[in-house]
Amino acid sequence: MQTTLKSLVTFKGVGLHSGAPVIMSVTPAALNHGIWFHRTDVRGCDAFVPARWDAVNPTPLCTKIENADGTTVSTIEHIMAALAGCGITNALIEIDGAEVPIMDGSSAEFVRGLLAKGVQRQSGGSWALRILKDVEVKTDNGWARLEPARSLSIDFAIEFEDAAIGVQRKSLNMANGTFVRELCDSRTFCRNSDVEAMHAMGLAKGGTLENAVVVDGDRILSPGGLRHADEAVRHKMLDALGDLSLAGAPILGRYTGMRAGHAMTNALLRALFADPSAYEMVDCDASINAHLPGAGVTRSEIPAIQ
Repeated sequence: MQTTLKSLVTFKGVGLHSGAPVIMSVTPAALNHGIWFHRTDVRGCDAFVPARWDAVNPTPLCTKIENADGTTVSTIEHIMAALAGCGITNALIEIDGAEVPIMDGSSAEFVRGLLAKGVQRQSGGSWALRILKDVEVKTDNGWARLEPARSLSIDFAIEFEDAAIGVQRKSLNMANGTFVRELCDSRTFCRNSDVEAMHAMGLAKGGTLENAVVVDGDRILSPGGLRHADEAVRHKMLDALGDLSLAGAPILGRYTGMRAGHAMTNALLRALFADPSAYEMVDCDASINAHLPGAGVTRSEIPAIQ
């Protein structure tokens, strides 16, 4: 089924890299609209940018989309994960800057706001993207793969020298609110040395110990410590769901990432769509709808955040 919000919800924050204040509103949209961003601060050129795999301008630190006129929106992965995890397929996101607000570094505030407004079912057919054969991309540092499965599952592994992160691996079937219960409150993370390097490059101006998990060796520098012992790999899974949602339809398949990131997941989608024999679009019947990430999600499932 296709869905949208029952009413508008507004978020205020700062961009992680720019540090600039941002106001972003997610508004209901019509059947078959999909997810689009509208830069309300842009004049004289196309201000609308589709949240779609082929609009991604690959960057190592976040997911950035760009239209033919060069209008961009960056760090979209957390709001896209929230929309996918809440089962929202049609929305217009109006934003007065070039970067989605970082909030607390997770998707929890977005999920809470979206579910507070409510999800509206829309009449009309809906589709899912079924994986028919393995598709894989590799780099010197890692790899990502999509393979056939009845519903979306995500299997992710990371490996860092810092003992506070170390080696982590997690696998989850994303059906029926798993994202909201297990992943949405997991924050972005980085090493303290990376923060210093980003500051030297003029990046992460809006980053604080309150909107990211910052580690230094075996120490967690962020107040309150971790929300989950494996919060780092959970956040990578959150990112993966957001990036996979740019396929434009729910994916029925298993995603595996080994030291993968935003650019690699987008490269995987590009490899998938370059091979028409690797996938098919299927009508979502009741059995498929019942196992999508946002099926049956309620506000009570959002983890309490201290």
